Amino acid sequence: MDVTVIAETSGDGLHPVTAQLVGAAASIGGTPTVLCAGGTGAAEAASISGVVKVISVVGDCFETFDSGAWAKALNSVTGGDVIIAAASPSGREIAATMAAIRGIPIVQDATDLTPGISVTRPIYSGKAIETSTVTTPCAITLRANAFDSAGEGGSAEVSTVNQSADVAVAVKEAIAKASERLDVAEADIIISGGRGMGDPVNFSHLNEIADMIGAAVGASRAAVDTWEEIPHGMQVGQTGKTVTPSLYIAVGISGAIQHLAGMRTSKYIVAINKDPDAPIFGVADYGIVATWEAALPALKEELGKL
Repeated sequence: MDVTVIAETSGDGLHPVTAQLVGAAASIGGTPTVLCAGGTGAAEAASISGVVKVISVVGDCFETFDSGAWAKALNSVTGGDVIIAAASPSGREIAATMAAIRGIPIVQDATDLTPGISVTRPIYSGKAIETSTVTTPCAITLRANAFDSAGEGGSAEVSTVNQSADVAVAVKEAIAKASERLDVAEADIIISGGRGMGDPVNFSHLNEIADMIGAAVGASRAAVDTWEEIPHGMQVGQTGKTVTPSLYIAVGISGAIQHLAGMRTSKYIVAINKDPDAPIFGVADYGIVATWEAALPALKEELGKL
């Protein structure tokens, strides 16, 4: 079974999860071909045990991340029965877009694979585990650290494909995305507001901070349900979007269970709330007991010094 592994990068090299993806591919009897977007980490990928081929895909479209352009370029250089990628923000997008291009199913956030292909993954915010059988061809994203890494010592063939894809399309998509505020599902930094913001117009203060730090603006269900001006697409929570950013800033959010289910896996959580007993402080790495009127101006001032 031919398995296409989308390499996950970190800086100028491979992220350790790439070896885990290769190990997972081997566990289902696959022969992995690793795709390295922009050529990053190709030599490292070739040294992973079990890899039969590495394709270094280069081109202008890889200068800036755009899932549509990247997926189109990567998809054009390989076939394969199964596409495997990391369940990271970029991995999810690329795998889903490639699956859409091919018209095949995708299963996100798998924590176990067995030959067949049987896929296990958490559902309902981790309250239940689902196991399903998927027919090939298919695409699967895997949760980091859920699979054993393949060893080193490989010597796979490395080929380079110069794939400019449709640069014009990529530029148009980049411009379109630049005109929109970053989606919370894609962001590495999120600042969210709750009903404690008092009025939807006060979300403008969150937007200002988001623009300063390249963040997305989210909202609690209470805010979305209370104010028509706050769209459902901004909602973080069990009935909204589940996010895992590096930094999550919660402003005026008490921390209802359904909201915590959507953001508690964030790497670092900062909570700002005037109620010292608010549940949000139970998951926060750093809590500030203050009104948003007092905290946000100080936050903007300090950010302006950076």
